[in-house]
Amino acid sequence: MQWLTPLFVFAIVAETLTRLWLSSRQIAAVRAHRDRVPEPFQGQVELADQQKAADYTVARARLGRVDTVFDAVVRLIFTLGGGITAIDAAWSRAGLDQPWHGALVIATVLLVLMVLNLPFSLWRTFKIEAQFGFNRMTPALFAMDLAKGLVLGVLLGGPVVLGALVLMERGGALWWLYAWIGWTLFSLALTWAFPRFIAPLFNRFTPLSDEALKKRVETLLERTGFTSKGVFVMDGSRRSAHGNAYFTGVGRNKRIVFFDTLLERLGAAEVEAVLAHELGHFRLRHIRQRIVVSLVTSLVALAIIAWLAREPGFYGALGVSTPSPHAALLLVMFVAPAFTYFITPLAAWWSRRHEFEADDFAARHSDAAALAEALVKLYRANASTLTPDALHSAFYDSHPPALVRIARLEQRAARPLAARA
Repeated sequence: MQWLTPLFVFAIVAETLTRLWLSSRQIAAVRAHRDRVPEPFQGQVELADQQKAADYTVARARLGRVDTVFDAVVRLIFTLGGGITAIDAAWSRAGLDQPWHGALVIATVLLVLMVLNLPFSLWRTFKIEAQFGFNRMTPALFAMDLAKGLVLGVLLGGPVVLGALVLMERGGALWWLYAWIGWTLFSLALTWAFPRFIAPLFNRFTPLSDEALKKRVETLLERTGFTSKGVFVMDGSRRSAHGNAYFTGVGRNKRIVFFDTLLERLGAAEVEAVLAHELGHFRLRHIRQRIVVSLVTSLVALAIIAWLAREPGFYGALGVSTPSPHAALLLVMFVAPAFTYFITPLAAWWSRRHEFEADDFAARHSDAAALAEALVKLYRANASTLTPDALHSAFYDSHPPALVRIARLEQRAARPLAARA
């Protein structure tokens, strides 16, 4: 499989150059529209807000460009550069048996990657987010989140890695199928447990206390046939000024969560419309579809890993001298992104289609104009660019461009948004 070496190098170079090219297009597009508010938003978005969104987008894109090049170099160092082999050899001196040896090699690689990416996270949080008035994270809270994430990674990820290594060693030819069954059960259990046991480790969740809004929400839930364990407000303001809302959990453990920063900015009708949009994802089975696609994808991925793990040439072609289950998993982790990158637009298109469908659901069950108004406020508050590059947006954006989305909602509304501005 020596042909895999140049193919991998070509794929990672193609991915990196495409990322940089799309980023350049995005920067050029937002800069070109920096000093003029798009006509549909004039009177609702101030020029200062438009300029802030452009500058924020450019700042994030510039950091992203550095991160893109750095990520490509790191992947090459760990694979063809012998990084995985070096760490594997270092742990071999400990004389540990499998699967412990393999698990420690994987853990060490992941820890090194976390340390290497830490400067980018710090710069993004304490430089860019702070510069534009979004960051509310203290260094102590940042460190605490990092520590909690590490502990959770060990407690949750450790058994998964150990189980996978054991199955690869002793599970026979169908180990990948057994691993997929275990991963499916683990994923569903984690999705069920997340809102009640994991999310509260990082944020405080309190029941919605505004009685008028609560009544309005309950009425919406009733007429859309949705049941949940409650509507909660999350203290997102502890970390960021960005606002959001989301739906989480499965089965009887479903929760609706509003960021406190979102409730500070939106009126009752707008909150109801945003909630109707989120409920649309559930009622239209978007969440179920994504879970199914994720599980099918993981099944295919595990089957491919099982095939590659049996090929000695796979390891040598990518810089690993000694074949092993843990090396196979690490190589796929580093190599797969370069080969799957170009299906990103398909995933983004599917997500945007779901967003349009959820908007239509919200328009049927609440007020399209209120949802449009809410989105304008959120675009403004979150400094989201209103003028992204069309190709960059088509490639990456999980949500439709602001101009397209607002125009569709205005068509569904009883009267144009501009008439009430």
